[in-house]
Amino acid sequence: LQKQFSRLQSLINQDGTVYNETESHSAQPSSASQMIPQSIIIGVRKGGTRALLEMLDIHSDIVVAATEVHFFDWDENYEKGLEWYRNLMPLSYPHQTTIEKTPGYFTSAKAPERIHDMNSSTKLLLILRDPTERVISDYTQVYYNRLESHKSVQPIEEIVIKNGVLNTKYKAVQRSLYDFHMSNWLKYFPLDQIHIVDGDTLIRNPLPELRKVETFLKLPPRIMASNFYFNHTKGFYCLRNDGRERCLHESKGRPHPVVNSTVLAELRAYFREHNERFFSMVKKSFNWH
Repeated sequence: LQKQFSRLQSLINQDGTVYNETESHSAQPSSASQMIPQSIIIGVRKGGTRALLEMLDIHSDIVVAATEVHFFDWDENYEKGLEWYRNLMPLSYPHQTTIEKTPGYFTSAKAPERIHDMNSSTKLLLILRDPTERVISDYTQVYYNRLESHKSVQPIEEIVIKNGVLNTKYKAVQRSLYDFHMSNWLKYFPLDQIHIVDGDTLIRNPLPELRKVETFLKLPPRIMASNFYFNHTKGFYCLRNDGRERCLHESKGRPHPVVNSTVLAELRAYFREHNERFFSMVKKSFNWH
């Protein structure tokens, strides 16, 4: 498997296409092809990855994968090889940037090295939000999924607090330890290859955050204020492009349960030190409680 992967990796062209040995060197370039992503949204779960992907999809020089691929974090997919991965990408023209998003990559122990092995020049996009709010959003998604499956649900307070102390083994809490996960990525990628999007700001005021992403990806500024309108019913921005209007899926922006203030305080106190460590790592601070 490793030999096969190494061979495929060696056949990746600079533009992300996979070189086809059966084609003549003198052959004319095809108009469109499936390319290995030049940029990947690596996370974080419930950080706003879907919103970011759909907003970037407005840009005429960006094409996005339709689904979360889970190539670098799921062994059963990774073992299928790079060609399998490329075949899941959309068709694109040489001037376009292909982006896929799988939020599980950020918290995966294996994903950083695997992405680096594929292409050490990959530009990584990481969208984060207040870690306490992210925990509640994570819980909310599971809560609604269980309700829809007619399964029992536990109040968040009973999951977060066990025997009077914070349950730090709760997966939603673990996912919000941004410093821990970031340290793994920085072993393989320089900080200037990882652009951090402020997920809280993106939802309130999308354009400035998207302009920074365009700059990071070295793309001309094509996303405009006219591409967004505020939907007062949903309480967040929806998209307008090519005469069509659309909002994120109804599962996005669902109301969060009211959480006991003591539990919120416990979570915020626990994350405080981790947040400060993360700010130091990325040389940037965020307005997290």
